[in-house]
Amino acid sequence: MPSHPAPALDVPDDDRAILTTWSRRYTLSKRLVTRSRIVPLVSEGLPHRQIAARIGTTLPPVQLWRSRYQQEGLASLEVDRPGRGRPKLLGEDVRARIISVTVSQPLRGHTHWSSRQVAKEVGVSATTVLDIWREDRLRPHRTRGFKYSTDPELEAKVTDVIGLYLHPPEGALVLCVDERSQIQALDRTQPLLPMKPGQVERPTHDCVRHGTATLLAAFDMATGTVTGRTHSRHRHEDFLRFLKVIAAPYPRVQIHLVLDNYRTHKHPEVRARLAENPRFRLHFTPTSASWMNQVETWFSILHRKAIQRGVFRSVRAPIASIQQLIAEWDETKHPFTRVKTPSQVLPRTDVEVTSRAGP
Repeated sequence: MPSHPAPALDVPDDDRAILTTWSRRYTLSKRLVTRSRIVPLVSEGLPHRQIAARIGTTLPPVQLWRSRYQQEGLASLEVDRPGRGRPKLLGEDVRARIISVTVSQPLRGHTHWSSRQVAKEVGVSATTVLDIWREDRLRPHRTRGFKYSTDPELEAKVTDVIGLYLHPPEGALVLCVDERSQIQALDRTQPLLPMKPGQVERPTHDCVRHGTATLLAAFDMATGTVTGRTHSRHRHEDFLRFLKVIAAPYPRVQIHLVLDNYRTHKHPEVRARLAENPRFRLHFTPTSASWMNQVETWFSILHRKAIQRGVFRSVRAPIASIQQLIAEWDETKHPFTRVKTPSQVLPRTDVEVTSRAGP
């Protein structure tokens, strides 16, 4: 029989924003992600069978979660009602014991607990331990580092830089400027083994270094345009010359520069030159918070696409790759959107790096 559209479901804008966020979070359970995708599609009046096919589920879940949301609202999507399935074999005391062992000091000589070690300690199977870890989002095999900014002007600098992003001065140019130093020209000792079906590309672990280069780049916050120059060294004279390069196309425009606290940017000669040229206004990110500079996001794109897996037999080779990427970027350029306000950023001014504790 043909599938007829169901009456559209009224979903408030606040609920829709939350559902959109849930549908994109890989850390949430698959069940909640599926439910958060069902409700917005139902609100568009699509047939239930079409929604089920698009999401990759069956018709009953679509009907169920439409009804639940319509009757009980957003909170109903987060709760699983008691079912008729097999009751849990483990008591809460065993679960608590597994969690307690997992977060405690590991065995001597070990940096973290494994599922088998916890299972042996508690007297359950390793599968049971993994199930509880998954439910309680415990990940002993992972570690996350942090670094707090100790800048005494932390709040003022965060407010200044983010205020510049959210409300740039009218008629002025905002450039995020920084250096990417120590770009190494690395050549592998053996040719790459190329990718093929069932096998990823394989480079050798040892390499030959042919020198380094430094990239100075300016990211236009409004348009996404990148201006870059490469140098063999990283000196304040190079930084001053680069400022002339980025200022030349805008002869009568106020230029706001977002910079980190590297000593090149605060060299006495740099300060003196900029004091003589009132066109430039400097906005420094807090110490240990250069991630606030938007050009750092572009540097990560550069590293992944042009540097990280490159094979370079001279310093000219990575420079050519950088220039090629800048040319390609400016053809399809786009700005980065800053959405968080200073009040949202200040409680989380630590830099987090996720890594894996094991091989």
